[in-house]
Amino acid sequence: LPLLLEATLLQLVSGFHRPFYNGFYYNHIMNDKGNGQETVDYFNGAKLVVETPKDPVYSSNGANVTLPCRYYYEPDLEAKPKIRIKWSKLRDDYTKDQDVLVAIGKTYVAFGDFQGRAHLHQASRREASLVVSDVRLQDDGKYRCEVIDGLEDESNVVELRLQGIVFPYQPPLGQYKLNFHEAERVCQEQGAILATFNQLFQAWSEGLDWCNAGWLADGTVQYPIRLPRKKCGGLHLAPGIRSYGPRHRHLHRFDAFCFSSGLRGEVFFLDHPAGMTLEEAKQSCQNAEAEIARVGQLYSAWKFLGLDRCDAGWLADGSVRYPIVKPRANCGPAEPGIRSFGFPSKGRFGVFCYKER
Repeated sequence: LPLLLEATLLQLVSGFHRPFYNGFYYNHIMNDKGNGQETVDYFNGAKLVVETPKDPVYSSNGANVTLPCRYYYEPDLEAKPKIRIKWSKLRDDYTKDQDVLVAIGKTYVAFGDFQGRAHLHQASRREASLVVSDVRLQDDGKYRCEVIDGLEDESNVVELRLQGIVFPYQPPLGQYKLNFHEAERVCQEQGAILATFNQLFQAWSEGLDWCNAGWLADGTVQYPIRLPRKKCGGLHLAPGIRSYGPRHRHLHRFDAFCFSSGLRGEVFFLDHPAGMTLEEAKQSCQNAEAEIARVGQLYSAWKFLGLDRCDAGWLADGSVRYPIVKPRANCGPAEPGIRSFGFPSKGRFGVFCYKER
């Protein structure tokens, strides 16, 4: 990039201030002659409008997705060639937005985890859509599309939602042993991330009922209740999400609500007539050119691939579980779900393995 253009792009990252509004709109255009002078166009009378979808855009882990954004003027006005576009991701805890991409014309720079994965889609006039390839769990959330034409700066927000599943998680040490940072880590170890409130609410609306409080991505502690009961907030409260509000991220300890999305591979079951120890189970998966499955992978395979197996198997965290889509005799409760034997220190079981496609 030319030094001037690169400097301009980097300046965009720090944000722009809205001009004083007095009923007119101004265009402030860089002079391409390189003599340091600027051209100011007063009172063009046109309002810049940025449009994004009101409904969320849905995708899944590993897919490619386009976040639509377009801009226009009221009344119509020919756009300047140096329109600047900035995409940023809003954070759940309302701290500074995460920079995704900035562009001038056909030249753009992507930032952080979006490098090599984000670019503009400008197939039509005045389009500023963002394309994200190889979607990751962390990409879920709200994005701001910002268009800057001189001194005018307008933006709108579009939400990306990953199709996924929320599951509660306790470590082998038992209930309420995780501070916020430990909760983040154990979810990542299980092929997942800490769930957002919107993801937990969606899971609750689909039937999740869990009486143990867990961390969410914004640092709050909450839990979903479908059937009110005495030990879960009281019989007098309506069904809903119970909240402890923000907690101290180092001192307070709870469980975790993790979020996992679609898989890029498959989960399969291996057995042995005499069963296997945990170490033998790990080796069996390696012999099959796979790895022992994580909890999040088992939940995803159950929800999205219909994995149904009435045989208990080891998972990577040392727990023993099995997935049931069609409840039947001798396979646990009458509802579909992931059955858990906890973290047995002894015993011989089968194993669930995961293999990338």
